[in-house]
Amino acid sequence: MKPQIRAATPADAPAISQVIIRSLHQSNALDYSPDIIAQVEKSFSIESVRALLSQRHVLVATIDCCVVATASLDRDVVRSVFVDPGQQRAGLGRQLMATIESIATEANIEVLRVPSSITAEAFYSKLGFRKIRDEFHGAERTIIMELRLHRAAGRDLDHGQYLRD
Repeated sequence: MKPQIRAATPADAPAISQVIIRSLHQSNALDYSPDIIAQVEKSFSIESVRALLSQRHVLVATIDCCVVATASLDRDVVRSVFVDPGQQRAGLGRQLMATIESIATEANIEVLRVPSSITAEAFYSKLGFRKIRDEFHGAERTIIMELRLHRAAGRDLDHGQYLRD
């Protein structure tokens, strides 16, 4: 069945938490120590996910009404892009990111930023993000990346002039 992308609801919080935690333990564990995985996992308890729903634009991808992936937009920052390990490499992350980019473009955001894990750096690079710098939070390495968005219909929305490539 074809995946559906939609805004997350509070009822999705348990499933979002499960997808993220499974992904952390199976995918991210290849690049991060158990201590770092355990620390990051605390940020994605059901209660924490419910709180994030009121602070960010959170999306889910569902197949047969089951949440299999999630991503969120916090102003101009992409956050918490996770795909269930059993569904990875099926295009769900790309679909979520395309939706995030559409939302950002409609909001006149010119540059999207993402604090990428080591695990996801190649994924974001394939989508056109470029590395800006590394950040370290203790032993945890995060790669700060950004993507310049194209203006809607090729127009400079602030000045009404057509942009030249």
